[in-house]
Amino acid sequence: MRAEDLMHLAPVIPVVVLEDADSAVPLARALVAGGLPVIEVTLRTEAGLESIRRIADEVEGAVVGAGTVTGPQHVKDSIAAGAEFLVSPGCTDILRAAMTYSGVPFLPGVATASEAMSLLEQGVTAMKFFPAVPAGGIPYLKSLYGPLPQITFCPTGGITLQTAPDFLAQPNIGCVGGTWLTPADAVASGDWARVEKLAAEAAALRV
Repeated sequence: MRAEDLMHLAPVIPVVVLEDADSAVPLARALVAGGLPVIEVTLRTEAGLESIRRIADEVEGAVVGAGTVTGPQHVKDSIAAGAEFLVSPGCTDILRAAMTYSGVPFLPGVATASEAMSLLEQGVTAMKFFPAVPAGGIPYLKSLYGPLPQITFCPTGGITLQTAPDFLAQPNIGCVGGTWLTPADAVASGDWARVEKLAAEAAALRV
């Protein structure tokens, strides 16, 4: 599977931050049931890798990946845990090489035209645009489409259910990433029905 294919499995990739790996499986099942099979579990917490491992082992239909990948060790640990794709907030040559060598799809983060062009020179055509809203949002992405139409972006950072459709309407956007699908209070209380409802709303955004 290519990164471009990954971005077309669902209109929204949930960006999940878990403090407790025991929440990983029921959370992932709720997201999949709602129509969002692609799940990015960030490595911002100590529970990240174990959460990826449990989802990969126990949740049928889930395509789980690692987010906040910032170095080669993260790449190695994520693949060992069962991650099927990798997402980084930014990208260096060393990180790009490690992600390429991993053999799984990856979305390296960019925020400028120069960063995007640097990755394009290395054959990368699918990228994360981060932080999407602070970095310029839709107007900036529209500006990039003219000179760089071969790049497909997954904007992440500051996007909501209300603004997602406008992002998805752009020709150079394959999907968006969002944290609104897994509210902290819903995760803490185990309100998986609410998570599934939010996922269903997001899944319906695909035109």
